[in-house]
Amino acid sequence: MADATTAAKNRIDRALAALERRVLDLKARSAASATVDADDLFAGHDPAVATRIAELEAAGQEASDALARAANELRDLLSEAD
Repeated sequence: MADATTAAKNRIDRALAALERRVLDLKARSAASATVDADDLFAGHDPAVATRIAELEAAGQEASDALARAANELRDLLSEAD
């Protein structure tokens, strides 16, 4: 069981590292292309902003899905041990 748990942990670590890189990349791109002050809530609609929001939402959903899969895998491994 220790090998399976270690393998699951390694997969989780790799998935989280990949997601972290993706979020940092999105943040960097967002900062580089920002055209509106961060405190301007009433700025006009910018298609680039909508695209960045969609990318961040997609990255968040990917993270959520990856963590859900990892949690289910760990639950399965732990239930096999019982």
